[in-house]
Amino acid sequence: FDIEAWMPGRKAWGEISSASNCTDYQARRLGIRARAGAAKDGSSAPVFVHTLNATAVAVPRIVVALLESFQRPDGSVVIPPALRPWMMGMDVLVPPKQK
Repeated sequence: FDIEAWMPGRKAWGEISSASNCTDYQARRLGIRARAGAAKDGSSAPVFVHTLNATAVAVPRIVVALLESFQRPDGSVVIPPALRPWMMGMDVLVPPKQK
């Protein structure tokens, strides 16, 4: 499964997060097993677990997508409405004044 964001500079969607079911491939290499109740044959032998491989968030790619999509000519960046609850009341990021 992938989550993508529109990246105007590329004129394409770019992956910002990904998750894959690796089944028991990684668990076999790492020796990760668990007893999950009775196996099909009636025993309770440990079995290799299934694992997930995931990128939480590709931060640089998200920053690129936000800047390309929401940056104004003056350098300020409009915070998308969906992110505002986590921005401590800010709706626009303004660059510091030049000295």
